[in-house]
Amino acid sequence: MKTYFRLLTFARPIEKYAIPYALVTILAILFNTVLFTLLGPLLETLFASKTAGASQTIMDKVSSFDVIGQINGYISYTIETYGKLYTLKIVCAAIVACVFLSNLFRYLSQRFMEDLRVHTLLNLRKAVFNNVMDLHLGYFSNEKKGDIISKVASDVQVVQGTVTNTLQVVFKEPLQLLFYIAVLLSISLKLTLFSLLVIPISGFIISKIVKRLKQQAREAHESFARMIGFLDEALGGIRIIKAFNATTRIKDKFHSENVLYSDLNRKMARRQQLASPVSQTLGVLVVVFIVLYGGSMILQNQGDLTPSKFLVYIATFSQVMQPIKALADSFSSIHSGLAAGVRVLGLIDTKPELTDAENPIQILDFKDSIRFENVYFNYGEKEILSNVSFTIKKGQSVALVGPSGGGKSTLIDLIPRFYDPKAGNIYFDDINLKDVALNSLRHQMGTVNQESILFNETIFNNIAFGKPDATRDEVIAAAKIANAHDFILNTENGYETSIGDRGNKLSGGQKQRICIARAVLANPPVMLLDEATSALDTESEKLVQDALNRLMENRTSIIIAHRLSTIQHADMILVVNNGQIVETGTHSTLMNQDGVYKRLINMQTFAE
Repeated sequence: MKTYFRLLTFARPIEKYAIPYALVTILAILFNTVLFTLLGPLLETLFASKTAGASQTIMDKVSSFDVIGQINGYISYTIETYGKLYTLKIVCAAIVACVFLSNLFRYLSQRFMEDLRVHTLLNLRKAVFNNVMDLHLGYFSNEKKGDIISKVASDVQVVQGTVTNTLQVVFKEPLQLLFYIAVLLSISLKLTLFSLLVIPISGFIISKIVKRLKQQAREAHESFARMIGFLDEALGGIRIIKAFNATTRIKDKFHSENVLYSDLNRKMARRQQLASPVSQTLGVLVVVFIVLYGGSMILQNQGDLTPSKFLVYIATFSQVMQPIKALADSFSSIHSGLAAGVRVLGLIDTKPELTDAENPIQILDFKDSIRFENVYFNYGEKEILSNVSFTIKKGQSVALVGPSGGGKSTLIDLIPRFYDPKAGNIYFDDINLKDVALNSLRHQMGTVNQESILFNETIFNNIAFGKPDATRDEVIAAAKIANAHDFILNTENGYETSIGDRGNKLSGGQKQRICIARAVLANPPVMLLDEATSALDTESEKLVQDALNRLMENRTSIIIAHRLSTIQHADMILVVNNGQIVETGTHSTLMNQDGVYKRLINMQTFAE
């Protein structure tokens, strides 16, 4: 139950919805119960053959707790005084009023509960998504995207339904049960005590039936997450799947997971569906015994149980099974919600490894330098960077070169603090990055990656992503600097053209120039360029390189270079190999050292 109460906190402020829901629910239950008690007066009106003074005799005999007896006395009095037809009209009007009021308040209770349900879902999904966005990049390297999507979309929906539905059932059904039992007790204590034996017996049997539901629900949620992840990978790699004739194999792989998920759902459904028939069957058995026992009392004139009271008793007891059935269904379905809740709360409770210090320093501009001091970094047990130290002065163009896997991308990711070093420190204008407000630090930097990361939006909105309030003239100016303006005008709707999922309607060079325009518009003092031209053809590379050269003017630039010819004019070149900086200098200096850099240049020249 700890998980359930934790999930319930997302309904806050719950009193805004729960108090009016409780009030109208109580009224709905009250009028619904009164409706069944009116069955006795209706029968009395139609079939009574009491003599004069019978009403007073009835009133004298019944106790103040015998609600049905009291009502029957008033009905007899009304029949004696005004006649059967008038009394029938009064009883029918009371029935209509009870039906109307019961349904009105039930409708209002459902409205309040729906408001609570939507409110809970809103808060829960917001909390999950916000925490996902705050997590460090390393988390997404270790987790499957499909599992995260499943938790944000599917699991949250299951949790929301379980929390609010259970809250509704736990309040309404026991209360309705108490009202029915009160009516039953007022009619016959013996019959009621006997008939209520069905409740603990039903509860015991149902608990045995649904015992394994929680484990099966957890397995089903995990299977669904794997399916979503597999679907995401298949859609992202559809070109490769078709190119390698792997369509059938991929279909079979998805189908096998789909079969597993379906089997788990089938087993869960069978257990859940078994709970309701069991409780209903037990209820019918008890009704049969009640009919035999109560009928014999009437036929043998034992006690004060009259036919009209007995019919009201049977009708009311038949309704007792409805709240018991609803509680059984809720008890069997809550396990699925709690299993999903554990997964969702696990995501919410995942803490970001990178957070601001207690009173972080706000950086307003870049004044002097970026400095690495004895920096070490590991991915798990594998050491990526070892004792890295260097300084980048403001306005310098610094290139990082070296063999693949040497640690260049990791090194550049440490500057905007996507990761923290395992040891050592990084300083921005002599301020340790751990003491800097993350937002203000990243505001000083622009990034252009090897992979062009764009959104399924218009070209205008993609360029203005880092500056949402940018004017059209500012966006056009940035596009011109990035050599993108001409091809944008040739698209279907110009700057308002939608570029599709991940920019798939554009070529590689076009996507990269949009990314550069985005960085230009943000106008940061520091640029981080991670192999921005490596995946382009010669013509596109020329256009993108020209755009990059304009982008780097009057800025501090840190560049990871794929083609070494593009960084020969850099102010400083750092050669990174096996996590260490093995050489430092300008192009001409490094060529004279006959080291790793010269070997890379010679290999690339030979290849070309």
